[in-house]
Amino acid sequence: MKIQTVFRRYEIKYLIKKEQREQILSTLSGRLRADEFGHSTVCNLYYDTSDYLLVRRSLEQPQYKEKLRLRSYGTAKADDKVYAEIKRKYDGVVYKRRIGLPASESGRLRELPKTADTQIAKEIAYFFSRYPSLAPRVYLSYERDAFYDAEDPALRMTFDENILFRDHHLSLSRPPDGIALLSSDTVLMELKCGGALPLYIVKLLSEMKLYKTSFSKYGTVYRVLFGEGKTAGEEIRHA
Repeated sequence: MKIQTVFRRYEIKYLIKKEQREQILSTLSGRLRADEFGHSTVCNLYYDTSDYLLVRRSLEQPQYKEKLRLRSYGTAKADDKVYAEIKRKYDGVVYKRRIGLPASESGRLRELPKTADTQIAKEIAYFFSRYPSLAPRVYLSYERDAFYDAEDPALRMTFDENILFRDHHLSLSRPPDGIALLSSDTVLMELKCGGALPLYIVKLLSEMKLYKTSFSKYGTVYRVLFGEGKTAGEEIRHA
């Protein structure tokens, strides 16, 4: 199965309760289809500088921001494929580029162009040259259910729960564990689309009185770790 490596889209987030998720899935059951991953455990290593420059900039909500992460689907074994991803956001539009590589090679991202002579590999190498102290800083995992619109496959809907983080054992080969970022009955819903949301989605969100939030997983982790601004619980209450 071909995995998409380049994305350009809007990503709209909502913090909802589990019963609201079930209502959404029931209402849209005739249109939504599980995507190629369906239910999965998404595991991430977020790279940052020694002074956490990338996440601090992101929390300032600038017009342009960027991040680098390494992702696996489940605990990664040496011969599993993982994905190095550069994610940029400019003027509300998200651009994501990623490249797959064996988990056994993931510790040598700086040398990626030597084994993968692609434009994305070169961009990752430039990322390291621009931020010399770049290294894994946070491990973050969650359970995800992912769907797409059968009539418009570019429209995706994901639900993330059991979001856990740790700032030690920074390896995708270690099983998910850590501190919970959200309450047990809270789910992060994301709508990913190339343009405006379809009217049937807008109507449902309006009827359910659901409003978008700027919630950031990694940004909230930083606030929890360093006690700056809102804690995870306060993020939820103010969303």
